[in-house]
Amino acid sequence: MSRVCQITGKKVIVGNNVSHSNIKTKRTFQPNLHTKKFFVPELNEWVMLKVSAKGIRNINKKGVWKSILEADKKGVL
Repeated sequence: MSRVCQITGKKVIVGNNVSHSNIKTKRTFQPNLHTKKFFVPELNEWVMLKVSAKGIRNINKKGVWKSILEADKKGVL
């Protein structure tokens, strides 16, 4: 599975390492992903999601079912 948050859609982005002598080399910035298990009361089952730290905060704020529906509507999930 790729390194993409299933709630927010955050993914790997590319940038540069810049040395003291201003030489630039390519590097990647990885999202802060965690594989977590969430209980969905509406389905009465556990769901495994790969989410970023911000995605976990969104789930804590809105609830897991509403977050999943919004991610599906955005086309992320």
